[in-house]
Amino acid sequence: MIGQRIGYIRVSTFDQNSDRQLENAQVVRTFIDKASGKDIKRPQFEALMSFIRTGDTLVVHSMDRLACNLDDLRSIVQNLTQRSVRIEFIKENLTFSGEDSPMAILMLSVMGAFAEFERSLIRERQREGIALAKQRGVYRGRKRSLSEDQILTLRQQIKNGDKKAKLARTFGISRQTLYQYLGE
Repeated sequence: MIGQRIGYIRVSTFDQNSDRQLENAQVVRTFIDKASGKDIKRPQFEALMSFIRTGDTLVVHSMDRLACNLDDLRSIVQNLTQRSVRIEFIKENLTFSGEDSPMAILMLSVMGAFAEFERSLIRERQREGIALAKQRGVYRGRKRSLSEDQILTLRQQIKNGDKKAKLARTFGISRQTLYQYLGE
């Protein structure tokens, strides 16, 4: 019995367009994550892993959409092929079924290593760009969640004995952010 063709799409940010990834692929269901590929803790990826069954085929645009880390990529492919799930990577034109040739396994490792390398280069460029912007005095960091007036109000309410967790919810910030404002 031949299973279903299931699609997986991942984009890194909410404003990125995910439509092009499986544009001409015939799939019966698609799982879409709008999250970083730095790890496998992604809601739709986890839903996909629970949903997919023996005999199904997972269709993914490219290896770096599934994982940006070679260890995760290998682990995912091995997990799925052991469950008799085929994986098709459109861009690389590679399919894995568990009965893969040594050349296919080599290609998985090489292409996965390139995805991991690319992610490292992006992080390095980002750090360099931030450092240069700081030197020029144009980098201000992330926009503050609360205004100066709100921070003063928050500090006063803490002095009055209000609970920190409740104040964090009231101001719409995390407790970690609340503690950062209190430490300034």
